[in-house]
Amino acid sequence: MAKDGKYRKPERREFLVPHVVARKQISPHFVRVTLGGEALKSFVPMGYDQWFRVFLPTADGVLRLPRRTNGLWVAEYLLMSKDTRPIGRNYTVRHHRTEGLYGEGPELDVDFVLHEDADGTLGPASAWARDASPGDEIGIFDEGVTFLPPPRATWHLLVGDESALPAVLGILASSPDDVPTEAYVELPDARDAQPVDTRPNTTLHWLTRPPGTPVGDTALAAVRAATLPDGPGYAWTAGGQRLATGIRRHLVTDRGFPKDAVTFTGYWR
Repeated sequence: MAKDGKYRKPERREFLVPHVVARKQISPHFVRVTLGGEALKSFVPMGYDQWFRVFLPTADGVLRLPRRTNGLWVAEYLLMSKDTRPIGRNYTVRHHRTEGLYGEGPELDVDFVLHEDADGTLGPASAWARDASPGDEIGIFDEGVTFLPPPRATWHLLVGDESALPAVLGILASSPDDVPTEAYVELPDARDAQPVDTRPNTTLHWLTRPPGTPVGDTALAAVRAATLPDGPGYAWTAGGQRLATGIRRHLVTDRGFPKDAVTFTGYWR
C-alpha cells in the first residue's frame, strides 16, 4: 500500500456503487447498514481504521459521482451544481466479509451514529441510514488508514467518542497480540457498547457521558487521570475536534509525547 502523508492509501482507488442488503439498529444510537453487490469485489480491506467517503443520492434520488479518481476528483465534485452534487461524509469499515451473511458477498458493515443536529434533526447521513432499505445505492471512495504507529512504540493508546467507535474496534481487531493497548471510548449510553474479544494485554475502558456534559470531556478527563504504561507509546485519537485536539495537547504538553507519536483527527466540530 502507498503511504501518502499521514494516511496509507490504497494502491488503486475508484468510485464504487454498492447497494444496501440489510439494515439493523444495533443499539440506542447506532444503526448498522450492510452493503453488498458486485462493486464491492473491487474493495480491498486494509484493516485498522480504514475509512472511506460516502456519497448519498440527491433529493431526486439520483446518485451522481465524479469521474476522476486522482486528486482532481475534489475539484470536479465542487464544480457540480448544488442540486446535482451528492452529499459527502466520511465513515469507517466496521466489518468486511468475503462470504456474505445476506447473500454471496462480499459485504461491508458500516455503523452510523444517530446523532441530532442543534435543531433536533438528524444529519443527512444519519437520516439516510435510519431509512435505508435493501436495494438503495450509495457511493463510496476508499481513503485507506491513518493508524500508523512508529516502530519505536512499545504500547498504544486509543481514544474516541461514539463517532470513533468503529475505528477503535477496527484497530483493536487488527493490532498485533503482543502490543499492550489502552483504549478509551466515550458513549452517550452504556447500551451502545459493543461485544469485543479483547486480548489479555488490552484494556478497553467504556465511558458513559453524563447528560449535559459536552461530547469528549468525559474521555479527556479519564485519560488525564489515567496511569499509562511506561516507555515510548503511540496514541491515536479521533472524534469531535474538541476531544482530538485536547488529547493531543495533553499528551504532548503534559506527558512528553513526541508530536509524531500522536495521530489525531477531528471528525466534526
